[in-house]
Amino acid sequence: MSNRILVVDDDATMARAIHSFLKDDYEVYMVTSGRNALQFLEKKTPELVLLDIKMPDMDGFETMTEMRKRPEMEDVPVIFLTGDEDSETEEHGLAVGASDFIRKPVVPNVLKLRVRHMLELYTLRNDLQHEVELQTAEIIEQQEKLRQMTYQITEALTGAIDAKDTYTSGHSFRVATYAREIAGRFGYSTADQEIVFITGMLHDVGKIGVPNAIINKPGKLTDEEYEVMKSHPAIGAQILEKITTIPHIATGAHWHHERYDGRGYPDGLSGKDIPEIARIIGVADAYDAMSSKRSYRDPLPQTVVRSEIEKGSGTQFDPVFAGIMLKMIDGDTEYKMREF
Repeated sequence: MSNRILVVDDDATMARAIHSFLKDDYEVYMVTSGRNALQFLEKKTPELVLLDIKMPDMDGFETMTEMRKRPEMEDVPVIFLTGDEDSETEEHGLAVGASDFIRKPVVPNVLKLRVRHMLELYTLRNDLQHEVELQTAEIIEQQEKLRQMTYQITEALTGAIDAKDTYTSGHSFRVATYAREIAGRFGYSTADQEIVFITGMLHDVGKIGVPNAIINKPGKLTDEEYEVMKSHPAIGAQILEKITTIPHIATGAHWHHERYDGRGYPDGLSGKDIPEIARIIGVADAYDAMSSKRSYRDPLPQTVVRSEIEKGSGTQFDPVFAGIMLKMIDGDTEYKMREF
């Protein structure tokens, strides 16, 4: 059965154009106002909503707010259609729960790609949530079996992530291992170290939503491609946030690219506002990025890696966790740590 898409746009010409672009692959419905959209939801629940922002009587923001009040619409992705390019519009849209924006006039291929990726993410998130709920319900009284199952699911997801990138096989495992070691040296309990390890294993799960052509591009990304790549932390958080049996599992994915000086992404957090587990994973991720082979270069010499970590202490990295990583590097006299 094809996915059901609801198009809400008071411009009938635009709505018909979108319908013509998508009708061969999806079950597309069109309404011309926010109120008509709410009436539609009384009868059917779509898997995706394409929602115009500027509409008379009830604009897209108001419509979205009312949609989210319905339990069946809490997690349904909504892509705003807008001709505005100001950051205030995007900030407002994200605040009310928008998943993405598509600029008008709509480019057919861009529309199709955004819609396909969003529906794939929605399906993956729902399948993952459903699978975790089923497994948890079955083994709730068998803690050891639950622990083993968690690792198996983590390893399976990690394998799917690493399989997308032909140049960084084993990246997730290495980052998780470094992060666990940093956490242990900082004073985390064994149980909390394992949470850090699992979170590290899944920190790049959002790359599932990034096209392979961008991940495996043998060279520098364009600005547009880099913006797509930068979406993976938010995608990862959306995938993992429904898994409540493992504390902070979505946190590492969401904020591991933030910088201590506030110049990172996706939210520009700084200092201690960046969750601790994300600060730990951020250092571990950077070490592996420099010490492993990439599509565009060989591993950097250990002296260069150490210098970059030291230089980034207090700017890119939490100085405490950067200091722990420097001690790990200093103890690795034969540069073997990177060979996990």
